[in-house]
Amino acid sequence: MIELMTQIHMSEAEVAKNFAAALEKVRQGMEVVVEHDHQAVAVLSPASPPRRRISEVLALTPRNSDATMDTDFARDIEAAIESHREPLEPPAWD
Repeated sequence: MIELMTQIHMSEAEVAKNFAAALEKVRQGMEVVVEHDHQAVAVLSPASPPRRRISEVLALTPRNSDATMDTDFARDIEAAIESHREPLEPPAWD
């Protein structure tokens, strides 16, 4: 599921004059498109949350945990991965 992010447009001069304001918009979850002569030159967007590999998660599992990685779990993980194999289509900036 792709979620549309609120986008605001600012000129290079506006961003240079008040970079803190542009970053505040990003902190609020907005995407700031920086423009020069009404052409997009950069995009400031919120950072992606850090991701962990399954092996890292398993390494953090306490030794006395009763969690098990059975075949149903492995099947669920495979299904989740397969359901997100769509090709990346970056936005056109023209």
